[in-house]
Amino acid sequence: MSSKERPTLGGTRIKTRKRNIAAPLDPAAFADAVVQIYLDNAGDLELVAKSIESSDLNFSRYGDTFFEVVFTGGRTQPGTTKSDEGERHTYSVIDCEPKREAILPSVLYLQKILRRRPFLIKNLENVMRRFLQSLELFEENERKKLAVFTALTFSQKLSGLPPETVLQPLLKDNLVAKGIVLTFITDFFKEYLIDNSVDDLISLLKRGKMEDNLLAFFPSAKRSPEGFSEHFSKEGLTGLVEYNEKKIFEVKLKEMKSALTTQIAEETDISEVIETVKQRVKDAKLPDIEIVRILWDVIMDAVQWSGKNQQQNANAALRQVKTWAGLLNTFCTSGKLELELMYKVQIQCYEDAKLMKLFPEIVRSLYDQDVLAEDTILLWFRKGTNSKGRQTFVKALEPFVNWLEEAEEEE
Repeated sequence: MSSKERPTLGGTRIKTRKRNIAAPLDPAAFADAVVQIYLDNAGDLELVAKSIESSDLNFSRYGDTFFEVVFTGGRTQPGTTKSDEGERHTYSVIDCEPKREAILPSVLYLQKILRRRPFLIKNLENVMRRFLQSLELFEENERKKLAVFTALTFSQKLSGLPPETVLQPLLKDNLVAKGIVLTFITDFFKEYLIDNSVDDLISLLKRGKMEDNLLAFFPSAKRSPEGFSEHFSKEGLTGLVEYNEKKIFEVKLKEMKSALTTQIAEETDISEVIETVKQRVKDAKLPDIEIVRILWDVIMDAVQWSGKNQQQNANAALRQVKTWAGLLNTFCTSGKLELELMYKVQIQCYEDAKLMKLFPEIVRSLYDQDVLAEDTILLWFRKGTNSKGRQTFVKALEPFVNWLEEAEEEE
């Protein structure tokens, strides 16, 4: 065989890349096709879902348009909620009755669609955000339908819908000022709480970063704790009112504790500390029992502990009790409050190893400083109800109690 090269055609072959020619957007044709599916199936959402599943429509390109058709029955004009030209159907969310039984089928229908096409969740977010930001363009009963729909999407745990992208857009100043947002969110809460607890609602609001900002839904004239309680009590949402009042109470306690911690750490004059407590009690209407608990916590938190030296720790704790006994005495104004203080001492001594052996000495110091009365100590000793370390502490306090009883007999 010959080893000569075979002849080839002369010249160089140049490869040219084919250009990607994008098809022009045609949302109108897509919307008309989806509307036709609704019409062909007479609005039966089971059949509509099957037809959409078997169709070759380009949902990845026209996702927003699809949800416009679901919500309003047809395509909307860009950037608005107004109907655009084209075919329409009357089986949309906006065309339903403003009742859960009428709107729930649409939510379940979308759940099926999103399971098959999870990428559409972003388009649902886009459309819901746009509609919620434009609530004033809807009629009152249409806003209620949107509120019910929104509540049901979370109640039914619609795949992947993040609450912050739905709730945050509501905080537009003009919508809030007109009271539109408050009405919407009230309808939303009432609907959501039919199937869920207040704790579930709070969890949802936390994920939506709205838990600490509920008053932002109120017009400025009604934006107060009293306005909040009055409005939602009238709407029958007492669980939400109780939660909010508890939260406000906890914030006030935290603020008071912070202020007292600073004053005690700075060794502020006791008379000034007493005035601070009295003013905060007056402003926040805090119950006496909580004041006693906070005072003890703050006083003991300020103790400068010295590692493992038990004697130094004991001296530091007793010195702190003696220094601030006048503060405790001012607010332990009844046997009930004195007993509560004893329970606080008992619990802290039980939970803190450094204080375990100091219980009788602390009680004796509080007695010497006229904070605890003899009757209170004897009541705790004979009938105390808190079980934490009780057996140990009763035994440790027994010599002091015997001394009290003997002194009483001598008198």
